[in-house]
Amino acid sequence: MTDDILNRLMEVLEQRKQAAPDASYVAGLYAKGLDSILKKIGEEATETIIAGKGSDDEQIIYETADLWFHCMVLLAHRGLSAEQVLTELDRRFGLSGLDEKASRE
Repeated sequence: MTDDILNRLMEVLEQRKQAAPDASYVAGLYAKGLDSILKKIGEEATETIIAGKGSDDEQIIYETADLWFHCMVLLAHRGLSAEQVLTELDRRFGLSGLDEKASRE
């Protein structure tokens, strides 16, 4: 289910690249450029943190969905895919977080 949702969303995000900026929210973000997309990710990350400090689980889910969505907009903007992120997560599965971090240094 997760892969299907991510793939369907990535298809829509790719389609929005061809849309007029005033035709969709995502097309408007693309038109504003990378800095606007990154700013939105920062805003959503902050809102997720604030929700995480609270006691409303539904708010955490809502804000996390917003954060993931905007990260996917960034991926699509850069010509990357959710599949590439899933592949990286799969590569790390079963790998100690400390070992993985050390391999990047």
